[in-house]
Amino acid sequence: MVRRLYPAWVAELGDATLVKRFGAATVDRARGYARQDRIEEWQLDPQGIDIAATVLGSGGRYYRCWVGVVDPDRPDVIVAQCSCPVGIDCKHAVATLLHVRDQLALQSRPAWQQVFDAVVEQGRQRADGPRTPLALEVIWKAPTLAVRPLKRGASGRWVKTGAAWADLRNSFSRTFDEDQRRALLTLEDVATGGWNSYVHAQQRLIMNELPPDAWRHLRYAREAGVAFVSGDGGPVRLLDRPAVLSLDVHAAKGGGVVAEAVVRAGESVLPSPVPVGVPAHGVVAETPEGLLIGPFEAPLTEAQRRLLVQHRQLKVPARDMAGFTATTYVALQSVMTVRPDEDLDLPTLSGPTLLLTVRPEEATRLVLTWGWRYSHGSRTVEAGLAPSPDDPPRDRTAEADLVATLPRGPWSPPVHPADPSTGDEGTIVLTGRDAIGFASEVLPLLQARDDVEVVVEGTLLDYRQADDEPDIRMRVTDPEGPTDWFDLAVEVRVDGQQVPFHDLFRALNLGEDHLVLADGVWFRLDRPEFDRLRALIDEARMLQEPGRRREGLALRPEHAGLWEDLVALGVVQEQSAAWAEATRALLDMTSLPAAPVPDGLDATLRSYQETGFRWLAFLWRARLGGILADDMGLGKTVQALAAIQSIREAGDLDAPALVVAPTSVLGTWAAEAARFAPGLRVRVLGETIKRRCTTVAAEAADADLVITSYAVVRLDRDSFTEVGWSAVLLDEAHTVKNPRSHTYAAIRALRARAKFALTGTPLENNLMDLWALLSIVAPGLFADPKVFTELYRRPIEAGDGETLARLQRRIRPVMLRRTKEKVAAELPAKQEQVIHVDLTPAHRRIYDRQLARERQKVLQLVEDVDKNRFMILRSLTILRQLALAPALVDPDHKDTASSKIDVLVEMLTELASEGHRALVFSQFTTFLGMVRDRLAAEQIGTSYLDGSTRDRAGVIDSFRTGDDPVFLISLKAGGFGLTLTEADYVFILDPWWNPAAEIQAVDRTHRIGQDKPVNVYRLVADNTIEDKVVALQDGKRDLFDRVVDGQGDFAAPLTGEDIRGLLDLA
Repeated sequence: MVRRLYPAWVAELGDATLVKRFGAATVDRARGYARQDRIEEWQLDPQGIDIAATVLGSGGRYYRCWVGVVDPDRPDVIVAQCSCPVGIDCKHAVATLLHVRDQLALQSRPAWQQVFDAVVEQGRQRADGPRTPLALEVIWKAPTLAVRPLKRGASGRWVKTGAAWADLRNSFSRTFDEDQRRALLTLEDVATGGWNSYVHAQQRLIMNELPPDAWRHLRYAREAGVAFVSGDGGPVRLLDRPAVLSLDVHAAKGGGVVAEAVVRAGESVLPSPVPVGVPAHGVVAETPEGLLIGPFEAPLTEAQRRLLVQHRQLKVPARDMAGFTATTYVALQSVMTVRPDEDLDLPTLSGPTLLLTVRPEEATRLVLTWGWRYSHGSRTVEAGLAPSPDDPPRDRTAEADLVATLPRGPWSPPVHPADPSTGDEGTIVLTGRDAIGFASEVLPLLQARDDVEVVVEGTLLDYRQADDEPDIRMRVTDPEGPTDWFDLAVEVRVDGQQVPFHDLFRALNLGEDHLVLADGVWFRLDRPEFDRLRALIDEARMLQEPGRRREGLALRPEHAGLWEDLVALGVVQEQSAAWAEATRALLDMTSLPAAPVPDGLDATLRSYQETGFRWLAFLWRARLGGILADDMGLGKTVQALAAIQSIREAGDLDAPALVVAPTSVLGTWAAEAARFAPGLRVRVLGETIKRRCTTVAAEAADADLVITSYAVVRLDRDSFTEVGWSAVLLDEAHTVKNPRSHTYAAIRALRARAKFALTGTPLENNLMDLWALLSIVAPGLFADPKVFTELYRRPIEAGDGETLARLQRRIRPVMLRRTKEKVAAELPAKQEQVIHVDLTPAHRRIYDRQLARERQKVLQLVEDVDKNRFMILRSLTILRQLALAPALVDPDHKDTASSKIDVLVEMLTELASEGHRALVFSQFTTFLGMVRDRLAAEQIGTSYLDGSTRDRAGVIDSFRTGDDPVFLISLKAGGFGLTLTEADYVFILDPWWNPAAEIQAVDRTHRIGQDKPVNVYRLVADNTIEDKVVALQDGKRDLFDRVVDGQGDFAAPLTGEDIRGLLDLA
């Protein structure tokens, strides 16, 4: 059995500490909450410090509260917050502490001790003598009924001294009978709602002012043995059965009748009953045997109360009897118990009878109209389901009882429709399977009943289930006209007749489990093949371009993964040759058309690189795009260049190809093209038209390959879209993952035969990153982002593994990914290790103080993450900087040492002395500057690169050819476009919640060409926000693995809960 973890500091909280911190009144109220088990759930943060709990408030609302200490060694310094109106230091927070403390005390004792403690405790109780019994004094001064607690005094008499409500609430008092004490306290809670100030000034509970539920708690008190005594010492009896107000009707002298209001408990008539409460929910009667008190079966209406108090007897003279018996008497029977003398001949209210009219309108549509019929003596009247001012007297209880005996289903009449003004409150429309079930199974049962009258208007179909199993066939045919959408047809036959596709599609789309044909034959749709067909057809429909959704179904070659699922169903009858050719290689890499490595490629391709080149060339010839998502360092550039060279040598490059890359790697692309494909005519457009004074078309006119940056394409969008490109290749394509950015719009607008994304991280934060890339390279695959969100993103983020597997099948035809572990096993090993760094005492004090401030701030902002994202990230950034060095946040702390720099310098000193070289990454350039200054003081040579570096290529070359043992690089400036295999150590100084950025940094050195083992060290400051960031990284890394690599556990993208977790607010 797993033992639950508890915060150790709670065990040290004594009652005196709680009273001193929160006040006696708050602690007193909190004890009541803890005693009533109002703490629904609670959790402890991973550090074992803060408690989060859900507490049931007095008004039935749930509140969320957080309780913790700034320092676990100082349990008296408590921070308590709550979502209740009080906000801080409330009874809900204190109740949480009391509850956790009690649970901790219970858990701390072994099971055997708990058993023996109970034996000892009860034995001592017996040795100490019986507990003091309790009583309730019932004080009756008409019309007020009140109660207050008493205890047995030393003389044996009931006394109020020492028996106040506050005395009962004292959990340390062991003098009272515990069952009786608890029973009375539940009554007090009903009266006060948990706010005991109500009875502090007045010890009496006024029953007139309490809710009807108070009588139930009086009964609990009696069952616990609490005595009931009157103020004068006389007996008091609580009624065994609820009282009922009835009207007894007797013959009057001289004709007519006398109607007398009587209160009965069972068959006993209470003398001179007095109602209690507003509305009257109880009754008091004084008898020679003592006081009788008890609840009414149902609270009286105001008119019933006046009848009992002011008009206990009413005479109806003989001259008014005709009107009385015709309307009033029958109406009275419908709202209260009426007991006439046996010798009186008065009309009785009989019924109700339920009326049902069934009207068939279509093959699968039945209209049901419900109503009621009553007999008032010899007169018959009808009424609708809903009450109406023109209704005859009705017995609503009997109506509800009759409806309760009917077979339940969508045909069931509502007992009390709320709105009679619509005119159709008794009408129900049944369609499909509901109509079948009603007509075949329910209607015969209703027709056989005496209390239901059924009328069928028209002719009902003879519904019968089909004898044969449905025969499903699908086929794909070539499109008509110039389009790359292939037509998808579905045909179903049942018992020799064809099922209209529109009807079938509509039924499947609506999730219906049956389909009824025009002649009454029906068949089930809740079959495995229909379940899959339903999902696949719905997916195919939603994947259509918005303008096609009202037409028939169609597929593009990019939907080969969906087609593969249809084939697996075994329902495919025919597919065109063009469709088969277009999808075969997309689904099976071994079916890629043979393509020789181009003669003009000056490189020896590895096996996986040759496959990648052939895949790109095949997609291009099929006019399809795709994502080459190989691990960083596996040579995506040379594969792309090989494809372009192959197309050129085949004479098919009728327009230049366009490479779009980050500005920092334009030179790398130009150099790689000159090295691997020297025959390509290359143009590099590193400046805008305004700077170079030539158009894009002019520059591309005699080029095979144009290389430019994302920034230039964005600024010169119109000029780039004027050119028709043979292909567009997007290097580091995750740059355009934001579909709301101008860069994304510019890339999407480019005209090309095919577009390709080259990126090792097609998914960084959430699934919409992947959608953004697919919408560029394969726009027909998931045309609508809202549909993608509905079909895939939301289910996958909710943990739906089946949907995840389906997404992987859908993107497989247009995304090729190989990992180093699978295709480059000869690479030296990469060892990764987290180095935990303890902050110095001075550093820790500064961090913890700021953490408390930022927690309070973010707590108010995190409820609306989107609105407050900037302020939240600012708080998180401050804490991340503080975890590195206090001087990054406040220059006044420049003399406070950075523990992380101390650890880093110590490790680099040793590595440099052994001849190793290291890359050191940080997101904060100011911190890199501090590291550079410290290394200079230690006489360790460094190279430095950040976003402001002018001669980027010169700095990189200087490190590669020089002997500086350390290369300091900002994560943003050096995260891509670099090959630095000269280094064999990598240090990540500050973790970021997007692990892709770190992966890219590490792969600057762990890539093809590295011949030494690579060691990666992540320096993480213990017990800071960095711990949480690492945990968040793990979740996002799993997201990438599951969607892109098909393994690992899923974690949702950054949300408000993630932010709470970073600051221990959850």
